[in-house]
Amino acid sequence: MKTNPRILVAGSTGYLGKHIIEQLLFKKADFIAFARSKEKLLDIGLDESQVLLAQVTNPDEVRGVCDGVDVVISCLGITRQKDGLSYMDVDYQANLNLLEEAKRAGVKKFIYVSAFNAQKYPQVRLLSAKERFANILLKSNDIVPCVIRPNGFFSDITEIYNMAKAGRVYAFGDGNVRLNPIHGEDLANFCLEAIDKTETELAVGGPDVLSVNEIALLAFNSLHKPERVTHLPDSLRLLSLNIVKRLPEKWGGPAEFFLTMLESDAIAPQHGCHRLKGYFNELSENES
Repeated sequence: MKTNPRILVAGSTGYLGKHIIEQLLFKKADFIAFARSKEKLLDIGLDESQVLLAQVTNPDEVRGVCDGVDVVISCLGITRQKDGLSYMDVDYQANLNLLEEAKRAGVKKFIYVSAFNAQKYPQVRLLSAKERFANILLKSNDIVPCVIRPNGFFSDITEIYNMAKAGRVYAFGDGNVRLNPIHGEDLANFCLEAIDKTETELAVGGPDVLSVNEIALLAFNSLHKPERVTHLPDSLRLLSLNIVKRLPEKWGGPAEFFLTMLESDAIAPQHGCHRLKGYFNELSENES
């Protein structure tokens, strides 16, 4: 890869995308932010010339967006469904539209951000869409593929902090399921480092491996509140999962994903320097 590749970031207004853009700004890199709206990007310091507006679910609008680009980093995906779009519309088809355009334009490398252990859970609608695209990307011969599989984001774990703020955290089973969530800035740096790596698949998590009980304790401590954790039977998680998987994905999809991920430990290779304790302390300080 050349010393200063031109990078296209898709999904640039999302949690991870914004962190990648901020890192590229800091590094004074040559990049384009690909998004549906520009206001959030202009607010963090981008020039109008660095923003490319298009609806990536429409193949006609994607035409030409990769011209002159060396590397595509795609963070495209649905967290909360809007505009009537499905996981297959965005996590699969929109990424496929972008990949086909990247190939046409002669892009050298395509980096896609999926999810840790996604390939283990084909029954989960969100992960099924992600892996359907990831499999196509990994089989590509005319572009260098890279699928990054991060563990949960700090932003996802904020839900435990919010429960602690309300006075009580609810956990399934004994609360000893362990994970190592990652901060968006650490993951953004990892994605940029992947530009020059040769691996086609990379899993990554944060530096701290913590149980749900330990995460709850960190949250209560940051809020200077007594620890109150209620452990619910894991059978209730299974019952809830059985219900939400039958709901339309707009309502049931996110819950299906999170309830499935809570069934067992999810420990990815450790990376980064941001600690969850510091993240919770920062949330608490900003609210005081």
